[in-house]
Amino acid sequence: MKKQICILGSTGSIGTQALDVIRQHEDRYEVYCLTANNRVKELAEQARLFRPAAVVIANEAHYEELRNLLSDLPDIKVYAGKEALDQIVEAEPIDMVLTATVGFAGLSPTIHAIRARKKICLANKETLVVAGELIVRLAGEYHTDILPVDSEHSAIFQSLVGDASNEVEKILLTCSGGPFRLFTHEQLTHVTAADALRHPTWDMGAKITIDSATLMNKGFEVIEAKWLFGIPAGQIEVLIHPQSIVHSAVQYVDGSVKAQLGVPDMRLPIQYAFSFPERLPLQGDRLDLFDKRLEFFRPDLTKFPCLSLAFEAIGKGGNMPCVLNAANEIVNEGFRRGQCSFLAMGDIIGQTMSRCTFDATPDYGVYLQTDAEARRIATEIMNQ
Repeated sequence: MKKQICILGSTGSIGTQALDVIRQHEDRYEVYCLTANNRVKELAEQARLFRPAAVVIANEAHYEELRNLLSDLPDIKVYAGKEALDQIVEAEPIDMVLTATVGFAGLSPTIHAIRARKKICLANKETLVVAGELIVRLAGEYHTDILPVDSEHSAIFQSLVGDASNEVEKILLTCSGGPFRLFTHEQLTHVTAADALRHPTWDMGAKITIDSATLMNKGFEVIEAKWLFGIPAGQIEVLIHPQSIVHSAVQYVDGSVKAQLGVPDMRLPIQYAFSFPERLPLQGDRLDLFDKRLEFFRPDLTKFPCLSLAFEAIGKGGNMPCVLNAANEIVNEGFRRGQCSFLAMGDIIGQTMSRCTFDATPDYGVYLQTDAEARRIATEIMNQ
């Protein structure tokens, strides 16, 4: 029987590429549910193409529009609201949930999907950044598999296959360096959101692209890797790799290094999460190593302090990564709206971390309180 897939965030970059993977393997996979936050017309178009059992628009203000757009397709159930997201992932026919939403909003439906024992294909890194300890504990309690979809974490996962019982010396987490890798501090004072959105190798949504420009995205991936693979952050090394060919690697205690290489195409890690342990055919470009040079550099933590802040947050633990994420969501949007400068983002996040209430043993309620408090503090600092 075909595997039934629920895609949280189907209109975003990951979601649309996941639908392409499903289209290539219609004999294996079927869409059970599609969800979006605000892109109601795109969601309706996807529903017409894939005919899922249900669609959910998180922003309830768009419910009537979505229902009207799909009124001639009565077999597709239309729901709205955040509670509907939590409920739909628990639907009995669903085999796997691709969490491709962006930000803190992905946490609650992921928790519900874990408790419903659905296979999790995780593309929402904030889930583990904010509440990694809780998510790992729940996954163990409910015997739920979590497979990474981020290209870097998929590469690490692939490099661990066959060596799960062998000791890892360190994880080598690669990073393109973003559009400002070679900029001076003076040049960074003048960059705009439009400049930051021109990522050199990856086609991603606006929020993640800005996070890549500040290297906060890589900081989040360090935290995510710690929880996914049980590796202390001190054993995770970030390498700037402008070509984005080596997607990440694992160094073992005997000194050997296993890496996963490929063209920058997110469909590959999406498909691998769907099909593991199988490898299925995938249409697309192939890597030509005769035409590539591979370079690696150390990140400049002075120019890109967000990476340091991420290491600081995971080092302190507790709810501090939740503070980090909430403050970052505020300044990321603020930068895109012209409310703060590129360099101010790191300063605001650092100040928020120093002012927010620390809790060493948070539960889900504390995460919610922390998220709200950190957003309020970051907003106040940004508007000063």
